[in-house]
Amino acid sequence: MQRSSAGSRIGRFLFQSIIFCIGLGLCGLLLGTLAVALTWPNLPDLKAMTDYRPRVPLRVYTADKILLAEYGEERRNVLRFNEIPDVMKHALLAAEDDNFYNHGGVDWSGVGRAVIANVVSGAKAQGASTITMQVARNFYLSSEKSFIRKFYELMLTYKIEQNLSKDQILELYLNQIYLGHRSYGFAAASRTYYGKPLSEVSIAEAALLAGIPKAPSRFNPRANLKRAVARQHYVLDRMEKLGYITPEQHQEALAQKIVLRDNTQETPETTFARHGQYVAELARQLMYNVYKDNVYGRGLSVYTTIRSQDQEVAYHAVRDGIMSYTRRKPYPGPAAQVDLPAGIENNTERFDLALEEIRNKYRDSDDLVTAVVLSASASKVVAARTPEQIYELSGKSLGYVKRALTNSGPTSRRIQRGSVIYLQKVDNTWTIINMPTVEGAFISLNPQNGAIESMIGGFDFNRGDFNRVTQAWRQPGSTFKPFVYAAGLERGVTPGTNISDQPFHLSAAQTRSKPWSPKNYGNSYSYSQTMRQGLYKSKNMVSIRILQTVGPEFASEFISRFGFDPARQPPKSAYLTMALGAGSVTPLQMASAYSVFANGGYRVNPYIIDSVVDISTGRVIMKAQPAMAGDEANRVLDPRTAYVMNDLLRGVAKSGTAARTQATLKRGDIGGKTGTTNQSYDAWFAGFTPKLVGISWLGFDQPKSLGDKETGGGAAMPIWLSYMQTALKKVPVTPPGPIPEGLAKVGDNFYFSEFPLGKALANIGVSGAGRDPNAAKPAGSQSGDAIGKALESFNPMGGPPIRF
Repeated sequence: MQRSSAGSRIGRFLFQSIIFCIGLGLCGLLLGTLAVALTWPNLPDLKAMTDYRPRVPLRVYTADKILLAEYGEERRNVLRFNEIPDVMKHALLAAEDDNFYNHGGVDWSGVGRAVIANVVSGAKAQGASTITMQVARNFYLSSEKSFIRKFYELMLTYKIEQNLSKDQILELYLNQIYLGHRSYGFAAASRTYYGKPLSEVSIAEAALLAGIPKAPSRFNPRANLKRAVARQHYVLDRMEKLGYITPEQHQEALAQKIVLRDNTQETPETTFARHGQYVAELARQLMYNVYKDNVYGRGLSVYTTIRSQDQEVAYHAVRDGIMSYTRRKPYPGPAAQVDLPAGIENNTERFDLALEEIRNKYRDSDDLVTAVVLSASASKVVAARTPEQIYELSGKSLGYVKRALTNSGPTSRRIQRGSVIYLQKVDNTWTIINMPTVEGAFISLNPQNGAIESMIGGFDFNRGDFNRVTQAWRQPGSTFKPFVYAAGLERGVTPGTNISDQPFHLSAAQTRSKPWSPKNYGNSYSYSQTMRQGLYKSKNMVSIRILQTVGPEFASEFISRFGFDPARQPPKSAYLTMALGAGSVTPLQMASAYSVFANGGYRVNPYIIDSVVDISTGRVIMKAQPAMAGDEANRVLDPRTAYVMNDLLRGVAKSGTAARTQATLKRGDIGGKTGTTNQSYDAWFAGFTPKLVGISWLGFDQPKSLGDKETGGGAAMPIWLSYMQTALKKVPVTPPGPIPEGLAKVGDNFYFSEFPLGKALANIGVSGAGRDPNAAKPAGSQSGDAIGKALESFNPMGGPPIRF
């Protein structure tokens, strides 16, 4: 009986326990159902995933789709599923979730294996998060570890699985996951670590990338290559076991040495990006003006009008022009003098640190590299860049700095131990040269539509992002004269008009300020010059008298047609100084203005952004609609004036101050004008063909003389020529077009219909000797008052006679 009683008690206990467990289970199920019912409606919608718009940086490209720069905190290259190579997908599945295509979001068998492994090891040895669960965390959840957050993650995982296909989920993961060094997604990581697109990765490289998500800060190859490779081997083993790769591929991948991209090493891509920094920065500024701070994360690709080959040529043309000028001037001395303790070369670690500190302070500039002098004599200089890079310089390597190797002259100019110098390789020989202090700029554009094809805003963008093409307001000197001459043509002056070249003087009473006595270059004067010869020889006296004939009101209105701001030109009280280019312009303005001559009289606005693409949709959201030459709505200059000015400026390029252009390029469609300002503060060259305009400039940012013998033809024209020798190679010569209606050519002269032969101005400022060379009768002797009366007879502006 006692045994029966005991068995009965045990039976009742078991029965009650079963009932309790069932009840507990039912309560749990009820609570779970209630929790799901309450949680599910509050789960976020999946718009962030179904309408995936990651923070993709702003990217700037050339017209031929070469990357110039990207701006944004996150590096990201979004790829569609079919654009991602299978080897990358397989490597990731092997590393993170090999059962991905079979489970419903949570891999319960994987959870079981992880629990057993963790119990056996006594620590968290395995995780059980699936790719879907990781996507849920990355998009919506924090990294907080709690039961509630885990439950929320579980619910969100199931919702994702219900609304997205497996391929969509995997695509999101491959693009969204963080992989170290500001890289989001495997496409960006491939460029960060290997310097190549994801489509080109090998099995070994894909396996290494697939190992990073486990712990991006520890398993990325830059942080710890050894640890990253160990993780890679695990991934490769899994890939073989799952049948993604063969045993032979497995062995080949294990044997492949991982070569990481050297961030300091130049590649064609990084080199060109550096050469296009001024372009990229201008494009960034223009985009920021439209989208403000939002521009850096919305995934816009900006395609500029810049052509990569032309930009490269322009970069080297400006650099070479500046370096050529620098070599013409005395060596100013080392960049600095540092204390270099005796014998420091024998302590490699200490020596390396010292040199690195110096290089960080006195940075390289492209092919100008920093070095420190270890010893110096009149015949030999030994300098170090690193403990391994030692330069022994002698012979022609020292030609430029010979005076700095003697004991004569200022101590600051001497090269001695501890001197910080710059080296440049010229004709395969290292030479000592100083970092230039002079600056330069170049811009080329298509005069038919204003598209900028190359733009260099200075010697080195990294010395400061001031863009001298768009921001430097400088005196244009004689490059401004053609606009004065063009105004003269529309007031009755002809290329054959005889104009005084005698010295010109205005008293203080006439200027209402200080006396003004301008000079010709070299103080060279003649009795008179024709308008044509005055432009060819860039005679200041001729330009002044033409402008005086035109008058201030007409001149101010006329130059504004070309895009010049009259407010930045000399005031009316001193307007005659405009004839010498005494106002202020930018190289960009000059390029736009000369385009009017090049294209036959049309105003086209320079532009640098051709289109903007939203990469998330592939849709073009902005497209340039430039003003075009040939559209009469854009005409700002009489076609007759444009035709005659082209004829005159081609003459300048053939036998005037710019004759070197045709002698070098050997083509007859070039027009151009040199420009040198007072005291040679600025050197310019403006040149063009009907298809291409180029403007080069050289000067100091804080204006000072370039030197008595420095001119636009000697300092700026070589930059222009260096560029055009390449840029015009495939551009056919454009012959002159037909003479426009209303323009007559008599001999070498041209006449407008309203100023025909015999009525056009024959002389300006010439007493007694001047005559229209094509007139049937002598024009006769004319005094200044007589010329003034003749002008008044056809002057639509009215006003008193002009006196000379």
